[in-house]
Amino acid sequence: MADDQAKGPASYFPSIEKKYGRPIADWQDLVRRSMPAKHMELVAMLKHDHGMGHGHANAIVAHVLAEDKT
Repeated sequence: MADDQAKGPASYFPSIEKKYGRPIADWQDLVRRSMPAKHMELVAMLKHDHGMGHGHANAIVAHVLAEDKT
């Protein structure tokens, strides 16, 4: 197994891009433009406004919030 394999929320990114047809950077920008908001509010926005499944929406939001903390 390769050491460079994505882990955590980023492991969902290839399937998110394939299923929803947009690059992850687009989704991350969308989440950042919707801030400040709580984690679950951002997840709900992706689900309601863009038809994203809960796991995919949660992965994007978790990754963005973790990235922005550092």
